[in-house]
Amino acid sequence: MTRPDPRKTAALSAALSGAVDLGALKARADAARQRATTPPPSSGSGGAVGGSDAGPSPWVLDVTEATFQSVVERSLEIPVVVELTASWSPEAGQLSPVLERAARAGGGTWLLARVDLDANPRIGQVFGVQSVPTVVAIAGGQPLDAFAGPLPEAEFGQWITRLLDALRDRLPGIKAAEANRAAGPGAEPVAEPEDPRFTAAEDAFEQGDFAAAEAAYEAILAAEPANAEAKAALAQVRFTARAEAVPGDAIAKADANPDDVDAQLAAADLELATNDVDQAFKRLVDTVRRVFGEDRDKVREHLVGLFELFPPDDDRVAKARRNLASALF
Repeated sequence: MTRPDPRKTAALSAALSGAVDLGALKARADAARQRATTPPPSSGSGGAVGGSDAGPSPWVLDVTEATFQSVVERSLEIPVVVELTASWSPEAGQLSPVLERAARAGGGTWLLARVDLDANPRIGQVFGVQSVPTVVAIAGGQPLDAFAGPLPEAEFGQWITRLLDALRDRLPGIKAAEANRAAGPGAEPVAEPEDPRFTAAEDAFEQGDFAAAEAAYEAILAAEPANAEAKAALAQVRFTARAEAVPGDAIAKADANPDDVDAQLAAADLELATNDVDQAFKRLVDTVRRVFGEDRDKVREHLVGLFELFPPDDDRVAKARRNLASALF
């Protein structure tokens, strides 16, 4: 069984809310129950916008607003490279064949998701596209890297290699696809053994029973205090339960009552859940500067808890940690 990366946060899901329905955070991706090497269902010809004529590939998809949810869910297993393109762009026509050839050669270590912005403008708005083509890499449900404009084949090869190297230990599908590719055609897919403790916790999370999920992950950590996956999953469960209870006017209330610590915490949760990550971190750092004693400890602990929802090398987390240290000392 291949489990989703527990650091899948509300960020991208909330950003796409209304444009493409990613569902509530507690809805675990169906794709995460499949073997990492199972080809995703094709949503098109695999190259309608500037693609090649090599025939359909399970690793090259044409994606719409209606099908983008499944693409983000696939990023729990392998990196997804989103190509935001348009048929009228000659630069896009240069880049598309480069990306498609690389995806086919990758053999399932990553997925190319091609979006026609003329037909799906809201996806472009979500990513803040300013020029065509734009390429965004998604992993664990979050955008990690991007570039704009055409790129020579060798340079793209270096870019995707760096991405795979950085994510190999975090996304189980990369190693599984590499192992199957090395074994040759007809080899049995490499499947991760199922851990019943995680299965129980994930089932509770999917059903919205956050208390049971929290208890299950706490039990895992009691037996294995260093289990990083359980730690990250526990942080996600706690945040999801808390964020779902935050009222929609939390930010307005916090802005009107800057000395209300609880209001600032709730507003930061809502900002994080609506993809305003930097503002959520800034709000809490600013609150740390204003308060003292137990209130300061409370805000600091809340902020550190939010950090745990992100990969440790996230630039926004690094910046907020520096600002927090400055505010404390």
